[in-house]
Amino acid sequence: MEFWVTEYQTPNLGFSCKTSETLRVEKTLFQDLAVVVTEQFGRMMLLDGMVMTTDKDEFVYHEMISMVALNSHPCPRKVLIIGGGDGGALREVLRHPQVEKGVLVEIDAQVIQAARDFFPALSCSFNDPKAEVIVDDGIKYIKDHKNEFDVILIDSTEPVGPAIQLFSPEFYASCFAALKEDGMMVAQSESPFFNQDVIQMVWRGIGQVFPITDLYLANIPTYPSGLWSFTVGSKKYNPREVEKVPDYSFKYYNSAVHKAAFVLPAFVQDIIGQVK
Repeated sequence: MEFWVTEYQTPNLGFSCKTSETLRVEKTLFQDLAVVVTEQFGRMMLLDGMVMTTDKDEFVYHEMISMVALNSHPCPRKVLIIGGGDGGALREVLRHPQVEKGVLVEIDAQVIQAARDFFPALSCSFNDPKAEVIVDDGIKYIKDHKNEFDVILIDSTEPVGPAIQLFSPEFYASCFAALKEDGMMVAQSESPFFNQDVIQMVWRGIGQVFPITDLYLANIPTYPSGLWSFTVGSKKYNPREVEKVPDYSFKYYNSAVHKAAFVLPAFVQDIIGQVK
């Protein structure tokens, strides 16, 4: 008998993977959590039926949500991650040679525990002496920490449930206040094929607050459509003007990818060009 896990990415499209083992299924205080072993992508974590991370392709998302801002800012010493309870973004942040402290604020302690139990390549970051892992509401946390961070990464789920407020203009204003005078933020902003409304919502919200707003893309096989977007808000530095990046081992990201990620297909330009 075969067992498959399916994420319904739209009402008309499902993404299915054959599984060999179910490692955990539980209802947390905030969402339904599952960890399964797939034959194609290795271990996979799902929240509310949506794929969050897998062994096989996690490096693309985690390198791209973190390294673009970290290498656009000349001195990213203190970095905040909202969400990202699997630890992957924190791992990448702490690899950066200039980062002195990475703070991760995740609302769901059971996501952190599942990462510890099943994703050692991600959760290794939790034990780094430069890491601080906090279980708390990121919206509340960021309001209480003004003018403190060089870079903020919003590593959220889709805008449903507890994550919905992480896509609001009020939240982006809180991010602006929590950043130092030359700070930058990055928010994951979903699929250009399936979530144009989300991209426009994020673009509009960040653009209302930050003088520099930009969008870039990455290819992530297990995320809806395989094409994913990230939106940058910057007080000072233009992420398109990076000359080179540190020379240490990435699997996806490099100087050329950094520049190419901002070369947007015409239909993606149209999505953000429609925002008033």
